[in-house]
Amino acid sequence: MKKASSLSELGFDAGDASSGFFRPVSDSSSSAADGVVVTPSAHRRRLTKVSVIGAGNVGMAIAQTILTRDLADEIALVDALPDKLRGEMLDLQHAAAFLPRTRLVSDTDMSVTRGSDLAIVTAGARQIPGETRLNLLQRNVALFRKIVPALAEQSPDALLLVVSNPVDVLTYVAWKLSGFPASRVIGSGTNLDSSRFRFLLAEHLDVNAQDVQVRASSPVAVAPQLFLFDSRALCCAAPCPVL
Repeated sequence: MKKASSLSELGFDAGDASSGFFRPVSDSSSSAADGVVVTPSAHRRRLTKVSVIGAGNVGMAIAQTILTRDLADEIALVDALPDKLRGEMLDLQHAAAFLPRTRLVSDTDMSVTRGSDLAIVTAGARQIPGETRLNLLQRNVALFRKIVPALAEQSPDALLLVVSNPVDVLTYVAWKLSGFPASRVIGSGTNLDSSRFRFLLAEHLDVNAQDVQVRASSPVAVAPQLFLFDSRALCCAAPCPVL
């Protein structure tokens, strides 16, 4: 059987092959009368950028979750320690073949966060053994004075999520320093405290943690109150102190 050596032997006009196979797709909704041609780039969805400030254990856990669940098109990491930041970034980049097509960038300078849709602040001073979370406040406020204004300047339309401790006070500090509306500055609140208690209660009752609904109304360091809910009716019971 003779092999075809050209497109023409296959029934295609070689001179018209490129235009036939690779003809640009035009938008049928374009108005010829107006002379408006919609390019393919006009149909691209808006890209989402998330910045994580602080490449510690919490920051990297957040970045990895966002990456593996394909929640952003670009992730920016910022940390004051360049060697640690480079190592953490290499870990993410080396796994890129098995992960979604997310752009990864990092720097010690806040400019890398420019244009973020969501900025997550996990940076904070390390807690000294025996030190309460409230004692961390002054040191972390000083740190936030450097981080938050620069972050707000680079991404003035971003949603700011604070995870650093003490989270409730630092969320208020971040709101004041950023100048953002209160609706765009939120904290992780007592989600972690609630999750921990759900696990302990479920373990004690020998049930699945998803069947237990508990909400802590204040941080552990500040006289916490826990609100217990029936898993079926979600009826609020009286608050009970942690013993």
